[in-house]
Amino acid sequence: MKLSRIHHAAIICADYERSKQFYTEVLGLKIVAETYRATRQSYKLDLALPDGTQLELFSFPGAPARPSYPEACGLRHLAFAVADLNASVAHLQSKGVTVEPVRVDEFTGQRFTFFADPDDLPLELYETLAASAV
Repeated sequence: MKLSRIHHAAIICADYERSKQFYTEVLGLKIVAETYRATRQSYKLDLALPDGTQLELFSFPGAPARPSYPEACGLRHLAFAVADLNASVAHLQSKGVTVEPVRVDEFTGQRFTFFADPDDLPLELYETLAASAV
């Protein structure tokens, strides 16, 4: 078996419309498909990044909150590559998103920061020259 890349990550949100607005209007992800599944009383929103990687946004009634602090076992955060961290931080802040101070990865020397989605899912912006090629 040879894995080639991550195809998608799935996120369950508490407020579908709020999260849809955040991921499409604030983060600028493209809607690929939107489906309402009546049997589950659930929306599924397929979103795409420019490189084809996708996020699936789900809404499930009564889903429990994600334990984050202290950090729980499991997926820690999602990281997005950006070519210009300063511009990306300024964009998020202009949309009212709180962004942590920029740090430098001690192993790679790359700059990064964290922010949260509407359900406090930790998201990271990681500055890399490779992001400008996408």
